[in-house]
Formats: sequence, structure tokens, C-alpha cells
Amino acid sequence: MTRLYTRSGDVGETGLADGSRRRKDDARIQALGSVDECNAQLGVLLAEFAPDDPLLTRLAPVQHRLFDLGATLAGAPATLAASDIDALERAIDDLCAALPPLRQFVLPGGSSAAALAHVVRAVCRRAERDLVAAATAEALPPELGRYLNRLSDLLFAVARTLAARAGGDVVWQPRNGR
Repeated sequence: MTRLYTRSGDVGETGLADGSRRRKDDARIQALGSVDECNAQLGVLLAEFAPDDPLLTRLAPVQHRLFDLGATLAGAPATLAASDIDALERAIDDLCAALPPLRQFVLPGGSSAAALAHVVRAVCRRAERDLVAAATAEALPPELGRYLNRLSDLLFAVARTLAARAGGDVVWQPRNGR
């Protein structure tokens, strides 16, 4: 690529991997954008970790899988596999085993890194909702939705782990004192 800009999107369309064009407000393109935003927010979170942090080892590969997921949304062949979802589940189980049981609703916070993990989780949930909307308009591989669903759970476990490192979860204090 000799230039970063192509001018091909100036009329509100973008190209897919198969050469077809879609409006930029198309449900599939919306989902692709949300996955891209999730990956970018994950990059911000990863920048908070020391190179030897075990969470970095668990989360760095996720950026690559999110890019794979986005490529599938862009029309490339699907490459996510059940083993990718299994890896997320193992990571969730490992992290949760080291945390105190969850007895109350948790608020984003506890540390900057924990709050960032919650931001990534919220963006991931939006990406999942956008993917569901796109999948109502056209068939998409079911692994995409499963991956995003598990990833948001992993990000919650990561946020709780980071909050625990900083002293514990920030729990919701309901107005009526339930």
C-alpha cells in the first residue's frame, strides 16, 4: 500500500475482503467497528501491564483473535475455533478460582487498570450486541458471538483480579440499602 488513504470510502461505503461494498452504517460494518474499538481499548489496557504480568500473557493473544473475528466480519474465511473459546473459559476459571466469591454487584473501579478492564468489557458487550444485530440480517459463524460472550466474562474476571490487587472490588451501594 503506497498511501494510507484511498478515497474509496468518501461516499459512505467501505469495501469487504471479497471486494463487495457496504454502506458504513450497515449492521455488519457496525459490528466490525465495535470489534475494532474493543481491540483498541484492549490495547490501552494491555499497555498498563508490566511485561512479566501473567494477565498480559492471557490477554495479548486475544488481540489477535479479535482481529481474526474482525477479518471474518470483513468477509475473510472464519478462523476462530472452539479451542479459542475453550481457552477463554480456562482463563476465566483460573482467575475466578483465585478471587473471593462474588456476593454483590461490582462497580467499575478499584484501580485505573481495573476500571479500564471494565471499559473494555462494556465495549465488548456492545460489539456482541452489534454482532447479534448483524446476524439477524445475514448468517454469521456462531463462534463469533460465543467468543465475544466469553471474552466479556474474561474481562470481568480480569477487572476483579486487578481490583483485588488494589485492595478489592468496589461494590454497589443501592440507594434503598438493600
